[in-house]
Amino acid sequence: MQLSSRTDIEAPIDFVFAALSDFEAWERAAMRRGADVSRTDKLRAPGIGMGWHVIFRFRGKERAVDIRLTAMEPDAKLVFAGKGRMVEGDMSIELVSLAPKRTRMVLFAHVRPLNIAARLFLQSMKLAKGRVQTKLDKRLQSLSVDLETRFASSRRR
Repeated sequence: MQLSSRTDIEAPIDFVFAALSDFEAWERAAMRRGADVSRTDKLRAPGIGMGWHVIFRFRGKERAVDIRLTAMEPDAKLVFAGKGRMVEGDMSIELVSLAPKRTRMVLFAHVRPLNIAARLFLQSMKLAKGRVQTKLDKRLQSLSVDLETRFASSRRR
C-alpha cells in the first residue's frame, strides 16, 4: 500500500530539517504516547545507520517494529525503513525550499505485507484509503502548524 501527502510550512528549510532530524525529541514523544523505544545502534551523532526498536499497542495488541535511517541528505531528505512481524515498509520525507521562509514537506510511505493476515489488514486499509489519507493529511498539517509555532516562538527571543 502506498500513501503520500504534502504540506507547506512557514519556516526556513534548515529549521524544518533540524526539527525533523531531532531524533531524541521524536523518541521522547513516542514514549510520552506509551511506546517503548530503544536505540539499536552505537552512533554518537545523527546519521545513516541509526536504528530503533519500538514496542507499542495497536488495536489492542502489543506490536514491535525495527526502524532504520537509510538515507539522509541535509536540508533535503530523510528515508527510513521499518520491519515488523507482519509488515515492512519505507518512508521518505523530502523537503523543498519554496521561499526563504517557506518549505514544502512531501511524505511518501510504502507498506508491504509479510503474511496472509497482514495482506488482509492492508486490503481493508485500501478499502478505507480515503479515511486513511485524510488522517495522514491531518497529521501532517498538525505537524506543520507545530513547526510554524516553534519557528515563530524562536524568532521572538
